[in-house]
Amino acid sequence: MADAQMPHPRGRLTPNRMLSELTWLRVGGPADWLFQPADTEDLVTFLGALDPAIPVFPMGVGSNLIVRDGGLRAVVIRLGRGFNDITIEGRTVTAGAAALDAHVARKAADAGVDLTFLRTIPGSIGGAVRMNAGCYGSYTADVFQSAEMVTRDGQCRTLTAKDLNFRYRQSDLPEGAVITRVTLQGPRDDPSALHARMAEQLAKRDATQPTKERSAGSTFRNPAGFSSTGRADDIHDLKAWAVIDRAGLRGVRRGGAQMSEKHSNFLINIGGATADDLESLGEEVRKKVYDSSGITLEWEIKRVGEPAPQKTPGQGDKQALNNTRR
Repeated sequence: MADAQMPHPRGRLTPNRMLSELTWLRVGGPADWLFQPADTEDLVTFLGALDPAIPVFPMGVGSNLIVRDGGLRAVVIRLGRGFNDITIEGRTVTAGAAALDAHVARKAADAGVDLTFLRTIPGSIGGAVRMNAGCYGSYTADVFQSAEMVTRDGQCRTLTAKDLNFRYRQSDLPEGAVITRVTLQGPRDDPSALHARMAEQLAKRDATQPTKERSAGSTFRNPAGFSSTGRADDIHDLKAWAVIDRAGLRGVRRGGAQMSEKHSNFLINIGGATADDLESLGEEVRKKVYDSSGITLEWEIKRVGEPAPQKTPGQGDKQALNNTRR
């Protein structure tokens, strides 16, 4: 598909772009094309002219994503500077879909609007809507007002909460659609109190999560069906990290992949991991958790693309699971 006839946008269109450079886990093969639109009009025109048979994959900042080693046979759309503005009017915050969650939280706090739960969530606000991101008992759905998107055939549309049908770590978004702008509304509070709350959240996150490692955030959804509340009375029996611990899998490794010693629901690239190392380790953890507890862990990290071509005999065997701890 890399040699297919493509539209000529004003933005940047790059063939055979390695996606390992764009994901937080630093793995993944090439996309047939990477398109970085200049603005919404450019995106509309491009998608309207693109052959409908060519798949489109909207990609945020790669914070919650494993791209397989064989890459993606698709046009990957990644929004940039033309989509990261943030404006605030009263309690209403409107942000381009590429604006980082942390930036939205900080700017909202400056204006006395409480979106503090977004501060510690990795990724962009468009991705937060797509997966109904949340923590400390708050979710994007709680503050969501509307979103603008461009459909796969190049039409602009406004989405309501009813359209998106938010659930735990899920929403309904049409295939190939690209969210371009999001409007949220939070409660009022004192800016200094909001910034102090975010500082506490950051300190807690840094103390309990491997924030200096290459990870993609939480690997699996909590079996309980909701995020941690952060309160002292929080119950941990059906947290993903707890069932992984009970299966004896904290720190387990495969190749360059490891379930973090610091937080066992974080899959990390400790150096030289392939996408196959990471995904295979995750699947091994899912199997062992099910065998030990009957609980089926569901992936929170999105996995896309094709595996690497099979090695020919003599090129080396896949490394077996290694339970050696760091």
